[in-house]
Amino acid sequence: MSSSTSAGKARGAYFTPEALCRFLVTWAIRTPDDRVLEPAAGEAAFLLAAASRLAELSADPAGRLTGVELHAESADTARQAVRDRGYAAELRVANFFAVPPEPAYDAVVGNPPYVRYQGFTGADRAMSRAAALRAGVRLTNLASSWAAFTVHAALFLAPGGRLGLVLPAELLSVNYAAQVREFLMRRFARVRIVVFTERVFPGVLEEVVLLLAEGEGPTDHCELVQVRDADQLEAITPGQAAARWAPASAADKWIGALAPGRAVEVLDTLGRDQAFTPLSRWGRISLGMVTGANSFFALSPATARRLHLDVGELLPLSPPGSRHLRALRLSRQQWTALGDHGASTRLFRPPDQLSSGGRRYVAYGEAIGVERAYKCRIRTPWWRVPLVRTADVLLTYMNADTPRLCANPAGLYHLNSVHGLYLDDAVRDLGAALLPLAALNSATALGAELVGRSYGGGMLKLEPREAARLPVPSPALLAAAAPGLRRIEANVRADLAAGRPADAVERVDAVLLPLAAGAAGIEELRAGVAGLRGRRAARGGTRGTASGGTRGTASGGTGGGTR
Repeated sequence: MSSSTSAGKARGAYFTPEALCRFLVTWAIRTPDDRVLEPAAGEAAFLLAAASRLAELSADPAGRLTGVELHAESADTARQAVRDRGYAAELRVANFFAVPPEPAYDAVVGNPPYVRYQGFTGADRAMSRAAALRAGVRLTNLASSWAAFTVHAALFLAPGGRLGLVLPAELLSVNYAAQVREFLMRRFARVRIVVFTERVFPGVLEEVVLLLAEGEGPTDHCELVQVRDADQLEAITPGQAAARWAPASAADKWIGALAPGRAVEVLDTLGRDQAFTPLSRWGRISLGMVTGANSFFALSPATARRLHLDVGELLPLSPPGSRHLRALRLSRQQWTALGDHGASTRLFRPPDQLSSGGRRYVAYGEAIGVERAYKCRIRTPWWRVPLVRTADVLLTYMNADTPRLCANPAGLYHLNSVHGLYLDDAVRDLGAALLPLAALNSATALGAELVGRSYGGGMLKLEPREAARLPVPSPALLAAAAPGLRRIEANVRADLAAGRPADAVERVDAVLLPLAAGAAGIEELRAGVAGLRGRRAARGGTRGTASGGTRGTASGGTGGGTR
């Protein structure tokens, strides 16, 4: 391993499969006269693949290849690699965001840096946002580095040019990428995405897609082609049929294009008919409390007794996490049983006057540095957690299968590992009684796959704004289905307790969906859930190989150069 390669790995760099490089340059470079830019050159894998492609077209690559690389050591390695192969390329050491766009290239190809917003700060972030703004794209502070990189790279294309990039699959589904999706459909005449059912970066949780954008836009749709892994790319042909996705808004998520059959169409019809409505129709959704140190503030009853904490210093708490919320409701009796088994069902939240046990516990927290945790040090006193009022219903946040609603008749406080649903007065009784049960249906499960976001490991995450859009039965539909739902409630509870959620969904589907969708529609919805959830689960595996190539966007690193 070269010293530059070692340095790249220290920055969180990962090798892109050679097959990806070859596929992208073959698609992007079409004539002997094409000029090519690799804006995150790394050790020149894309430049070398581009040089080979030009040679196949009987072209002399000299004067046609340009690379930009942030790290001088990598640039030196890239130059040597190009010379060793008998080619010539211009390698510029610079932060790509600082390079003024010159619309002179027929093809821009590469693997942009991927740095999450937490590590993408200061001058690098400001420079990236300014670069995107030149194209009229205003990115949020949550945007990772690849978003601005993609927009800036497009500005280097000559009219009719082609943009071929390896990007995080976040392009399809995250909220902060909405402006990038809108830009691509406005800027290009054809936008095609290649998605993988298996991960292509070994040992890395981040999923990637290939962006193939060309021509002068706009377009009203994008196309998605799905393959198993990088080795299947060679089977893709220029005229190959693709899933066509025409979102209501260009900025909308594109993940729906991967749902099989007419599943999304059926779900849309349920919404237009007002049989299903966004969860926000029922009430307000918000995050729970942020303690700054759950291990200190969330206590089991036994621990609270051992510390001699006063009962007035403790509040009833839904324990951290959400495993215990995979039922229809969390009663006071169930909450007590959780505490008896060691769960952290008490929140240390004393009033102004501390008991002697409370004073000792606060002193202990200061001795171990709890008060220096960020959320603790910005409040006075540090040991009083700001309360969020108890919610009518709790909603799971991170999910292996699908989000669950759980009624909260015990009036428990909740932490930010779950969301709270505060039902409107007009629907509170109906919603608290039956909405968690009714939400166990295939239409809601499909909607969760579409509005949520998939992360490494196959988990499905719902932020509050996404949870607000979750399609659930409308109050009118739920009222109509109430008698039938009450008849199956005991059986559904038994299914959930026995770990058979699929059986519970089938029971609810049989009662609820015939009132809104025909039998064919139910099967379409189920197929859609199975397709998207199965794909998400497969991506949570560890399969996939890589061989050689440039370092890629998979994870980590520093902004502005190769990854």
